[in-house]
Amino acid sequence: MIKAHGYAAHSADSELKPFAFERRNPGPRDVQIEILYCGICHSDLHQARNDWQNSIYPMVPGHEIVGKVVAVGKEVKKFKVGDLAGVGCMVDSCRKCESCQADLEQYCEKNPTWTYNSTVRGGKDINFGGYSDQIVVDKHFVVKIPKNLDLKAVPPLLCAGITTYSPLKHWNVSKGQKVGIIGLGGLGHMGVKLAKAFGAHVVMITTSPEKGKDALKLGADEVLISKDPADMQKHLGSFHFLLNTIPNAHDLNPYVALLKRDGAMVIVGALMALEPPLYGSGLIGARRTVAGSSIGGIAETQEMLDFCGEHDIVSDVELIAIQDVNQAYERLIKNDVKYRFVIDLASLKS
Repeated sequence: MIKAHGYAAHSADSELKPFAFERRNPGPRDVQIEILYCGICHSDLHQARNDWQNSIYPMVPGHEIVGKVVAVGKEVKKFKVGDLAGVGCMVDSCRKCESCQADLEQYCEKNPTWTYNSTVRGGKDINFGGYSDQIVVDKHFVVKIPKNLDLKAVPPLLCAGITTYSPLKHWNVSKGQKVGIIGLGGLGHMGVKLAKAFGAHVVMITTSPEKGKDALKLGADEVLISKDPADMQKHLGSFHFLLNTIPNAHDLNPYVALLKRDGAMVIVGALMALEPPLYGSGLIGARRTVAGSSIGGIAETQEMLDFCGEHDIVSDVELIAIQDVNQAYERLIKNDVKYRFVIDLASLKS
């Protein structure tokens, strides 16, 4: 076994603290990665504090992992020692179901094995995430990082990046289309950058004029203030596609009305019941669609990274030492970050 170090939560109401644990020795199919940077996703906070009532402790969070390959198994051909590599939200799946066979492991019919807050597939050992110095993962769930990208700003691509790229690709967003990104945060700011690179006319839809100004700096073509009835009226029935990144329960009906005939709104933020009720008339009257989307499969994640390499797209990040992770969590609650925290794991050595 390999001795590893990281930061872990031991209960829902405890701070993350230094934690020593073990990783498995690399098997024939495994890639061992020295973790250089790990992003902080809002779901890390939810899991560490058991907001979703499914937390397994001790927990080492982190599923936006970027580092350097330090060992590979004998069956590994895609990676060699010294390569830059990444690990996202999943480290395994059944690999046999219809979804897995279609390279859509995120929809595995027997459930994916998550990078942390899960157990080894077929076993009881806890999977520990990226707030640590190293990780060992099956080669299938490891992706290559384009060399031209700023490495410290890459980790959020493995969650926020693929979560926004996948629906843009699946719903065929393209040049000449009018695309709205609803909400400007970790997901929304990546949605703006990616939709713009897809060639769309990008509109940031927000309640905040200040966030609207930020969106224009990120590449949005215009801003729609959703609490302004006149502004909403002006845009009725004009959008080909809406990417909804709002993480909380909210009224979908005003946004549905923004869609053209055959337009689609895809939800990637909210996990809870959406209230008030959605009126069927808004859908039926113009053959509109409301759908959901979750991250992306491994092949699509690699495709997204290559796309970002070609277009020089990374996340806007604030780099922190791991000793500041608890303060970062408190700031995350207040939305006090533009737009993603990333942990510099070199700080773990100190």
